[in-house]
Amino acid sequence: MTATLTFRMPDVGEGLVEAEILAWLVAVGDTVTDGQPVCEVETAKAAVELPIPYDGTVAEILSPPGTTVEVGAPIITVRSAGAGRDTEPAAGPAAPGAPEPEPSGAVLVGYGPRTNSAPTRRRRKAPAAGADPTVTATVAAPAPTATVAAPAMPVAPAADVPTAAGAPTAGVPVRAKPPVRKLAKELGVDLSAVPATGPHGVVTREDVLAAAAPEPVPEPAPAPAPRPAPVRDGAHETRIPVRGVRRATARAMVASAFTAPHVTEFIDVDVSRTMKLVRRLRNSGELGEAPVGPLLFVAAAYLAAVRRHPAINASWDEENQEIVLRHQVNLGIAAATERGLIVPNIKDAGRLTLAELADALGALVRTARAGRAAPGDLAGGTTTITNIGVYGVDGGTPLLNPGEAAILAVGAIRTRPWTHKGRVVPREVATLSLSFDHRLVDGELGSKVLADTAAVLEHPRRLLWWR
Repeated sequence: MTATLTFRMPDVGEGLVEAEILAWLVAVGDTVTDGQPVCEVETAKAAVELPIPYDGTVAEILSPPGTTVEVGAPIITVRSAGAGRDTEPAAGPAAPGAPEPEPSGAVLVGYGPRTNSAPTRRRRKAPAAGADPTVTATVAAPAPTATVAAPAMPVAPAADVPTAAGAPTAGVPVRAKPPVRKLAKELGVDLSAVPATGPHGVVTREDVLAAAAPEPVPEPAPAPAPRPAPVRDGAHETRIPVRGVRRATARAMVASAFTAPHVTEFIDVDVSRTMKLVRRLRNSGELGEAPVGPLLFVAAAYLAAVRRHPAINASWDEENQEIVLRHQVNLGIAAATERGLIVPNIKDAGRLTLAELADALGALVRTARAGRAAPGDLAGGTTTITNIGVYGVDGGTPLLNPGEAAILAVGAIRTRPWTHKGRVVPREVATLSLSFDHRLVDGELGSKVLADTAAVLEHPRRLLWWR
């Protein structure tokens, strides 16, 4: 028989509830195979390709490029000939009042499912008495392929027992956007007990308000007539929609600026010895094929300072009013891309040798600038370095990444008059700027970290005994 299979936008994890379709890699009538990328989407974290978990022929593309699609919404349908145990049945009329099937817990890239339940096994469901003997199958999400950055997406399982429309189902995670969850928490409403009226079983703001105040809400006064929109002359301006990475960055920076009390300290440092070492390593090839530049030694010096003062590698837990000390340094490196600024991080960077750090830094920067950083690379950072010197800028006040206690900016390396061994001579000098969250980092700790970073850059041999 022929089944029509619907592929839905998967759960992107990390609190993200939507993604924008950038481009379709297939067209109606094309043949697709299990694990084949069919479209490219952009989330607030990164751009990734979505593989489809079916074999068949594309029947319909439901969301054109440029559309922002919520998690769980259908985006493409596929006709699969000879569907049996390993595919879901053809879409038919739903039982009265039955909710749409919920998507499973599979995610895009870098994260596990929301629950720790074991993978669903395929099974047959016995037909009800008197019903048409149709086979219903529950399909486990396929494993990721080696050529695709994202794991295969889930098939929405068929509902075993119809329930009343909008009624919460035991054991199924409540689906609601972060602002709705926050509102429910403020009003003391248990989301698991709120009937969902939004599309695909999403609890809406109105659902929470209705649960908090069941009595009829008076209708608002009629809004005044809208004013005529101003005429915009397209010849004198260009308007660019703020989406994906750029929108997420804007929100994060606003939250950082108005949540964490920033303090920034500056120091000028003679990096002549470091630059001499950089040039020697480039020519000798002692670090292999890894790129060697000033940023490598800035990262090594900062990591050495963090090891000496681990309290800088912390975050502020507002809800529990606690300072969280991190025992692993995930070093973020700010990278400018066509879609905006992103900050991928090197996991457990404090344990790497100089050669390993050079390899990791080079790979991370290349992947980020190509726009292929996975969400797992962008999550979990504990402290950050931003290199503004590549743009000829001497210094500035970098804004903290939300959840981090400090960020170091390194400025341009310039030849300046400098007092060296009792004489004023030309030396290579750079400015370091350290911003920190004054709620958990006081002036003494921030000053020590900045001074120690500068000391290593001035005398890079200190790396040998500071490790």
